[in-house]
Amino acid sequence: MKRPFNTPLHYLASLLMLLTMITYACGSKEGKVEGANMLYGTDSKVWKTHKEEDASGDKVKQTAEQKQEEIRFFANGQYVMSSPTESINGKYTFDQAGKKITMTPDNGNMANTFDVATLTDDRLTLRSPEGAELQLEAD
Repeated sequence: MKRPFNTPLHYLASLLMLLTMITYACGSKEGKVEGANMLYGTDSKVWKTHKEEDASGDKVKQTAEQKQEEIRFFANGQYVMSSPTESINGKYTFDQAGKKITMTPDNGNMANTFDVATLTDDRLTLRSPEGAELQLEAD
């Protein structure tokens, strides 16, 4: 004799399957690295600081000036970092497969490479080699 599908085990299995499907359908943006065009849009895109964490995961309190900082990435491999008091131009390369971005200012030869922890249409998270994170939101 077959058992009906209303046993507690079947109910739990169905519930877990439903939760898995919903989670997969909604998708978490954390850890998702989409195409390079998410970085610069059609021609350029502005990213503003949302949150910063130090290497131990503690939130870093930002000054009023830091809250006004932004990065504009251009489709041609250029970038501009600006704040109310200064502006830095440079070039970047984005390795989507390796999930890394390297930024080199025009006025210096010191390149900075960051892990790209998240890149979607509206969210960018950069992680330094030491583990500090900068979370940015599209403007």
